[in-house]
Amino acid sequence: MAIGLSEEHEALRESVSGWAERNVPAGVVRSVIGAEAEERPGFWSGLADQGLLGLHLPEEYGGSGFGLLETAVAVEALGERAAPGPYVPTVLASAVIHAADAKAGAELLPGLADGTLTGAVSLAGALTGTRDADGVLTVTGTAEPVLGGALADVIVLPVATDKGEEWVVLSKDQLTVTATKSLDLTRSVAKVEADGVAVPRERVLDGLERRTVLNLAAIILGAEAAGVASWCVRSASEYAKVRVQFGRPIGQFQGIKHKAARMLVALEQARATIWDATRATGDELGYAAAIAGVMAPDAAVQCAKDAIQTFGGIGYTFEHDAHLYYRRALTLRALLGSSAEWADTVASYALSGVSREMEIDLPEDAEALRSSIREEIAEIAKLEGKEQKRALAGKGFVMPHLPKPWGRGASPLEQVLIHQELKAARVRLPQMIIGAWVVPSIAAYGTQEQQERFLPATLSGEMIWCQLFSEPGAGSDLASLQMKAEKVEGGWKLNGQKIWTSVAHVAEWGICIARTDTSKPKHDGITYFVVDMKSPGVTVRPLTEMTGENLFNEVFFDDVFVPDDLVVGEVDEGWRVARNTLSNERVSLSSGSGGTGASVPDLLGLASRLGRELDPVERQELAGVVCEGHSINALSLRVTLKQLAGAEPGADASVRKLLSTSHAQHVSECAVGLLGAAATIAADMKLGDAGYWNRAVLATRAMTIYGGTTEVQLNIIAERMLGLPRDPEPGK
Repeated sequence: MAIGLSEEHEALRESVSGWAERNVPAGVVRSVIGAEAEERPGFWSGLADQGLLGLHLPEEYGGSGFGLLETAVAVEALGERAAPGPYVPTVLASAVIHAADAKAGAELLPGLADGTLTGAVSLAGALTGTRDADGVLTVTGTAEPVLGGALADVIVLPVATDKGEEWVVLSKDQLTVTATKSLDLTRSVAKVEADGVAVPRERVLDGLERRTVLNLAAIILGAEAAGVASWCVRSASEYAKVRVQFGRPIGQFQGIKHKAARMLVALEQARATIWDATRATGDELGYAAAIAGVMAPDAAVQCAKDAIQTFGGIGYTFEHDAHLYYRRALTLRALLGSSAEWADTVASYALSGVSREMEIDLPEDAEALRSSIREEIAEIAKLEGKEQKRALAGKGFVMPHLPKPWGRGASPLEQVLIHQELKAARVRLPQMIIGAWVVPSIAAYGTQEQQERFLPATLSGEMIWCQLFSEPGAGSDLASLQMKAEKVEGGWKLNGQKIWTSVAHVAEWGICIARTDTSKPKHDGITYFVVDMKSPGVTVRPLTEMTGENLFNEVFFDDVFVPDDLVVGEVDEGWRVARNTLSNERVSLSSGSGGTGASVPDLLGLASRLGRELDPVERQELAGVVCEGHSINALSLRVTLKQLAGAEPGADASVRKLLSTSHAQHVSECAVGLLGAAATIAADMKLGDAGYWNRAVLATRAMTIYGGTTEVQLNIIAERMLGLPRDPEPGK
């Protein structure tokens, strides 16, 4: 995975990575450590030859005419090599100059694009400026630290004047530049001093605001932070596969496995937020860039710390590269400003009503298909009640990805259009609940008679289902189930107990897995049944949840007869069918707030009703939840765009799934914190905000348990996405 999504972006990334591997090997990085003076690296001209200095600049200035996203792709790839030299500060300087309405662009951007000039930007400083009667601005003061300042030919600086803050770009021969020792051993920072420097009129960057500069810095420095995090995730995971302790690879230990998975989660969140910030404009750009400013630097620092911990003693040595990446991560975060400052900016945007809709840019040829879908939905919208639901099911709109006749065999593009048009027509799909997990399995493995008997009514929401999978001794380790099914004349007799069965007390039918051959390995000898919940011998006992409500149930089977024609798939091959159900369950459970209403808009609504200003701690907590929610939305959009392009979603989908299960918990916990003493009110949705959020904070505890616990999901990410070894089988 990387910041860019398209084939073109992947090709660019591979090109830059390949070039960097050849031209920026570890020896080149190490050679700059301890050098008396920083110099342009030997590969500098190669960067220019590859066009990497001007990806974001117009062709009229010698650039490639692309945008910030392409530059972010290149910056991330070079960040993975911890490339020394002035590449990142020069790219940031040219982006800032290009953002201003000034003649400086025509003068300086061609040189910055072809590598004859290097640049730098001061994000902090204490320069002041005064104008004489002729309007000439004279500046004095000191700015530090300036990344790449010692090598810069031109430096962009903020100046406090009687007009407020203005930005100027000065040449090195107008300034006193002193390199200072940097925490990052491969790239220096500098102190820049101006003593009564007269600024030519064309070097004043009219119209440039600090927020614009900070937005660009968050994207470009954030992209490099993502590159740092990427190296840490990859290197630590590869090491964990081969480092053996206690007779097995350390990557097989759950502590390391979960650490590596959390590292990947942080990396993918950083990538998603940077990617989205490159697409945003206006206030949404400030909002999205601020979120990237929180998440990307923190991800780099955390991943570097976790990488060192994974490497162990060797990772703490000077000879290992891990400390170089840790140093760079810490430096990037320090240059951008504290995470708390960025988080406060996020809170300000969110509390003032700024948000960001994740819109999909669809191909032009989509409109013909959209028109056809709109016409069909318009006819259905004229119907009401059951007739409308049956029409939606009959036309395949309920689960359009399924093959006909139960779906439409819809492509990802058609699925997106159907979702948009249903929303526009205000047509709501049937509430299938557990049925949404049942339909794909019966459609894939059921007989024609089973499909015709069960699918139409399930798709229209008229048939209520429950899932009889979990047992007291088989939750996450579902294949350890003990319920037995004994073959009898015309069918099977089921005996045993199921637990945590949602809506079993009202369900008409249940899907059930039971062991039909105890002599086979635990994933074999399991059969998938459809059970009539009114059958003799079925006893349902409701379980009271911590909310005081009854959704879950225990279900007891005492010689319950299931006829042969209600076996789904082959006898003893039910685990394959069950896995199909579980995959749909986990997608469904991870797609929203799980019915709790605990979402960021709900939280912001509460904040507006409090009638007071939030204190700094509350603003930080709220910003954290907003950032998490935004990253989930960005990840979801990336998944959709990859599917539209015919690619596998990859890590984006797994990370989104994991984050979604805990997000509603974080939202409700933040809300209860804002309520203060009012949070002593009972958990009852009828009792206003306090009762509503107290119910939510209790109800959402289930979200990281059902549908695959967080710990299981972390194992899946570590094993499937990072290739860490699977847990050993018991007794082996």
